[in-house]
Amino acid sequence: MQNAALRAVGLDDWRYQLLPLPPALFAETVRALAPAGFRGINVTIPHKQAALGLATAASDRARAIGAANTLVFDPPAGITADNTDAPALIAALPVPARNRSALVLGAGGSARAAIWALREAGAEPVHVWNRTRERAERLAAELGARPSAGDGVQADLLINCTAVGLGAADDPFAELPLSADALREYECVVDLVYGERETRLVRAARERAVPVVEGRELLVRQGALSFEQFTGRPASVATMRQAVAAPR
Repeated sequence: MQNAALRAVGLDDWRYQLLPLPPALFAETVRALAPAGFRGINVTIPHKQAALGLATAASDRARAIGAANTLVFDPPAGITADNTDAPALIAALPVPARNRSALVLGAGGSARAAIWALREAGAEPVHVWNRTRERAERLAAELGARPSAGDGVQADLLINCTAVGLGAADDPFAELPLSADALREYECVVDLVYGERETRLVRAARERAVPVVEGRELLVRQGALSFEQFTGRPASVATMRQAVAAPR
């Protein structure tokens, strides 16, 4: 996706690459990237909070969220952190968030971005559920949300920020606090999980005629915002969508 966007703007000598990192090596590796010629990185599970901690400067939203998914290297100034997950979510919603309620599933870096983004966009109330109740309570207290047991919560928007669905065999309804038929109660279902095919959560929502936002769309939108910070040029969102949808 990013390499297709680079080619579209003529940056043929730039490359975007996958760099798997265990948590124990995250900090020392990231500090070595700028001297090695890297302009920046996108950060995903489980490094988003650690990424913010490494930054020497950060956007207001990254600081408020407490997690970053984008680091830009600017030697000798240092590392600037941002969170493009938050604006990508709000831009992708098919309905305005203002005055709508939401249930956010999860308590990691993506959930932090979702809760902050929804609150900033005027959603009220925003509930947060996590398998570990204490994590949901801490996150809710930090970001002005409401901890929830999950079942029985009335909300307009459902945002899945858990890793459920990353595996092809995962049954989201075995691990999440709702049934497939309960999806009918929502105006929109958003699943941050992405892969080669739509997730079972997205498929179940579509089968019940509930509008959905797939993880691949959020991947494209946040990636386009990161691309512009890395390169200083507008990203071709259409090119990025085509690259994500292309068979592998």
